[in-house]
Amino acid sequence: MFNIKEQDSSLIADTDYLIAQTFRKSTTYADSAYFYYQKAEKIYRNLGDNLKLARTIYGVAVILKNEKDFIGSEVASFEAIALLEPLYETRSVVETKSYIYNNLGIVFKELDEFDESIEYNKKSLELKYRLNVKSSIDASKNNLANTYKKNKQYNLALNYYSEILSNKDLVKERPRIFSLVLDNYAHTRFLSGNLRELPGLYHKALKVSNSVGEDDYYSIIINQHLAEYYFDNKRNVDSARYYAYRAKNISEKYYTDDLLKSLLLLSKIEEDHKAVEHFNAYIKLSDSLQKNERAIRNKFARIRFETGQKEKENIQLTKERMWLFIISVVVVISSFLLYLVITQRNNNIELKFVQKQQETNEEIYNLMLSQNESIEEARDLEKKRISQELHDGVLGRLFGTRLSLDSLNRNNSEEAIKSRDLYITELKTIEEEIRKVSHELNTDFVSGSGFIDIIKTLVETQTLAYGLGYDLKHDESISWDDVNNKKKIHIYRIIQETLHNIYKHANAEHVNISLELKNDVICLSIIDNGSGYDVEKARSGIGLKNMNSRINEINGILKITSIKNQGTTVMIEVPMI
Repeated sequence: MFNIKEQDSSLIADTDYLIAQTFRKSTTYADSAYFYYQKAEKIYRNLGDNLKLARTIYGVAVILKNEKDFIGSEVASFEAIALLEPLYETRSVVETKSYIYNNLGIVFKELDEFDESIEYNKKSLELKYRLNVKSSIDASKNNLANTYKKNKQYNLALNYYSEILSNKDLVKERPRIFSLVLDNYAHTRFLSGNLRELPGLYHKALKVSNSVGEDDYYSIIINQHLAEYYFDNKRNVDSARYYAYRAKNISEKYYTDDLLKSLLLLSKIEEDHKAVEHFNAYIKLSDSLQKNERAIRNKFARIRFETGQKEKENIQLTKERMWLFIISVVVVISSFLLYLVITQRNNNIELKFVQKQQETNEEIYNLMLSQNESIEEARDLEKKRISQELHDGVLGRLFGTRLSLDSLNRNNSEEAIKSRDLYITELKTIEEEIRKVSHELNTDFVSGSGFIDIIKTLVETQTLAYGLGYDLKHDESISWDDVNNKKKIHIYRIIQETLHNIYKHANAEHVNISLELKNDVICLSIIDNGSGYDVEKARSGIGLKNMNSRINEINGILKITSIKNQGTTVMIEVPMI
């Protein structure tokens, strides 16, 4: 199926072919016809349309035949036949073959190779019988009869002429063909020595030809044949002279071989200086026609040469364009590969950076935990020291005081007894309170409280720096010791990144941060009262990409909702395990 470019090329070639056909019908524009045939031929070759290519080459063969380049016409005809041989024999293919064989029949007749001429005329006739076009069949029969006539096989020629003339309607349907065939029939009888019905047959043919047009081209040959008939054996020299001049006058309009024949005939019929005059005109015209034929053949050769040169130039240009295309492709591919290498190298660098960052984060977090453990350890030691001091020092002394007061209680004065009882009671109260404080100081903190302290420190530090008020709520049921460091680092970083984004973009005054445990899922929510934003437009931001990347690494879920002038909510869900 043709694409658009091929369709355009085919239309251009069809147009060139039609122009060539129009010029070919005029004998004075053979070079123009040849030029346009060459243009069409080139396009059809490129398209691989062998049927149209064969028709075009046949047109070239006909022009070469008309210009008497019979060898060139023969070569072109066989090339056209070779193109048609592999094709399925549609009506168009058969019709084109019949025309080419017909041309070969005429060419071989002009070369006096009569056996080949008869062979190809018969091949043409056979194909035309299949097409069943009466006019075309009659044309081939006439060509075949002309070959037999030139080869002096007069009886065979007369048979074919008679077959054509047997059509009673021929004179009405195609009067020119009727006059042409009848003249050929009469002339064959003249050449064979059978003069019966002559010159009546000639006159009948001339009358029909004149009925079409008095100066009809076909009448030239009939007038010549009449002149030959009357000049033969000096039957009637005046009539011979009349018809010879008649043929000359008509043929002068066409300036072809028919005029040459008329001048030669007059040089034979006329006498003395007139005969010489016509013969000189014949020589001059013959030289002129030969020069013209050579000029036309040279022009054809020049057209072929220039076309060949253009084709070579086009081939060279095509090669140059191909090399340019190849070089361009190589450059593009090389650039693309270089881009891939650079991109891959950058990706590797980025990956190494991310890995290093993760290692650094782990190290930072471990340092933070280590620092926090050191702090906790110091706290524990201090608590134990205070507890020991309270227990061993203060309590001991209070206990001694109580015993002393208890011993003083032997003073039995009523007032002394009341005072001592009050002191003892008060000491017991102090003792219980100190014991309670000592017990609480000596009790361990809730396990995992270190990570929450880190989060508190982060929130306090950043909100203070950003000028934000905050509320931080955390679910004490979350066992942070069971959460791996990677998740805790990413939760820490997400809170840090979100607070930074709030400060940078939200213009908020307050933020609520909440950590809850729901069905073994840690739920982090960060809500600000800022200006809000279009979530869809902000999806390509680096900060958001980093948050998504972190959430994906710990198999979490990130949800962000925002309303203009009402604030933004960041919700994160991370499984405990």
